[in-house]
Amino acid sequence: MGNHFSKLGFVLAALGSAIGLGHIWRFPYMTGVSGGGAFVLLFLFLSLSVGAAMFIAEMLLGQSTQKNVIEAFKELDINPKKRWKYAGLLLISGPLILTFYGTILGWVLYYLVSISFNLPNSIQESEQIFNDTLQSIRLQSIGLFSVLFITGWIVSRGIKEGIEKLNLVLMPLLFATFFGLLFYAMSMDSFSKAFHFMFDFKPKDLTSQVFTYSLGQVFFSLSIGLGINITYAAVTDKTQNLLKSTIWVVLSGILISLVAGLMIFTFVFEYGANVSQGTGLIFTSLPVVFGQMGAIGVLVSILFLLALAFAGITSTVALLEPSVMYLTERYQYSRFKVTWGLVALIFVVGVVLIFSLHKDYKDYLTFFEKSLFDWLDFASSTIIMPLGGMATFIFMGWVLKKEKLRLLSAHFLGPKLFATWYFLLKYITPLIVFSIWLSKIY
Repeated sequence: MGNHFSKLGFVLAALGSAIGLGHIWRFPYMTGVSGGGAFVLLFLFLSLSVGAAMFIAEMLLGQSTQKNVIEAFKELDINPKKRWKYAGLLLISGPLILTFYGTILGWVLYYLVSISFNLPNSIQESEQIFNDTLQSIRLQSIGLFSVLFITGWIVSRGIKEGIEKLNLVLMPLLFATFFGLLFYAMSMDSFSKAFHFMFDFKPKDLTSQVFTYSLGQVFFSLSIGLGINITYAAVTDKTQNLLKSTIWVVLSGILISLVAGLMIFTFVFEYGANVSQGTGLIFTSLPVVFGQMGAIGVLVSILFLLALAFAGITSTVALLEPSVMYLTERYQYSRFKVTWGLVALIFVVGVVLIFSLHKDYKDYLTFFEKSLFDWLDFASSTIIMPLGGMATFIFMGWVLKKEKLRLLSAHFLGPKLFATWYFLLKYITPLIVFSIWLSKIY
């Protein structure tokens, strides 16, 4: 069992893959641009229904086969030609996402070591720092290299010695840091304003766009459609109660999202920053907010960026592992060689994406008014992840026989719970996901 998770290690690893920049960076800014309460309510509803159903389906696929993503589809496919194995290719897209995700996490590391002790005094100064960062190929390349080196070192050590130990250390630290920052935020006058912004629900705010954003956030927050849940479940015990694991991961993910939102919006309201700034909230607004806090702002900035870095690294590790597992099992290469080979390839592509953000090279790497960086971001979040998620619920809900699913899930789902999960997986999930995906494309 040296290459298998312990029961606690599996839950923390699944939680680590889920609680990344999606929860801490994406959730607050999506809440801000979506008007607050309506987005939060839909996110909670979809996480506990469609999100949980898909999360269980992905984990069950991995646990029941104990195989990598592609072989898992192949083993359960009742078709003699085993064509569903090709669906697994959609779910090992982690290295593609790492090319730009690693760059964003590199910005976090750069901010941690550079501006925490020299915080900007105005939005204009903060925007200039961020723009200078985007225009520095050297700084971004160093940041990307640092992220990929840490990720490669952890993944090359394997499941037990690398990924499990990482999450056993970083997940408790992450929660402790964020709750410490939340308690500090609760002492501020603007905490009640932040609370009302996030939980004041207005029916008129329930637009199709907010619905789309909410489901997209659920995909990000539960790592759905990336093969991570299948891969991690493949190296856990077959007696692991996946329902309990799902409850822990979904509720903990919701909790950290809400904590991050309350904390960030309290800081933003307290110092008059723009709550609907979007992606720039973390890199332009918050540094100014921290700077206005005085001496305590340096400590708050360091703790916040450290927590963001912790969450990001647990996610980069999770993004790389499915491809590493597949290649080592399929071609019998050593984990060390596969890991560092992929890291090198990701770094090369990532540097090309960094060039696409630079003003001197942007025109050569821009297609239909989107930079190569933006195209990969769009392709992964709008096409690859939803298609990967769809492949799983179509396969599990429509290709596999109902009795087969009942047998595979019997150790953690009773008859009533199975009926509820099966109905959500087979009918409700496809209806919601297909309609929202089509609205995003068209």
